[in-house]
Amino acid sequence: MNPISPSRLPLLQGASRVVPIVLALLAGPAFAADTTAAEQRDRWSVQAGAPGRVDAGRSFFTRTHGGEWSCASCHGNPPIAAGKHASTDKRIAPMAPAFNAQAFTDTAKTDKWFRRNCKDVLSRECSAREKADVLAYLLSLKP
Repeated sequence: MNPISPSRLPLLQGASRVVPIVLALLAGPAFAADTTAAEQRDRWSVQAGAPGRVDAGRSFFTRTHGGEWSCASCHGNPPIAAGKHASTDKRIAPMAPAFNAQAFTDTAKTDKWFRRNCKDVLSRECSAREKADVLAYLLSLKP
């Protein structure tokens, strides 16, 4: 057995304080959030000039809008469990914030996915009003 020399104890004690900080910094980006789903809804409500409407959001989410897909095609109806992409079968985390703590907490990702998914469902970007309505609906879903 090799005992630790007394001259190395200060080094080890310092490391015991540094390691948790380094681990927190490494894990930080995985849990970083610059917003909340409610703040996103409010942002789009301001842009739309009206608050998001739960019933309009539910209707929007479940309609096909003239194409073959609706939001619910991949995200489920209601979107409280994991869904899967209609053509790739890739797993999609639950959309409703009460069932997925990370949903809508990153502004850049939220904007990117709304842009992509709206183009898939509508063949255009969603309006601020449509986004506010969808978020109002998703925020209304509770366990």
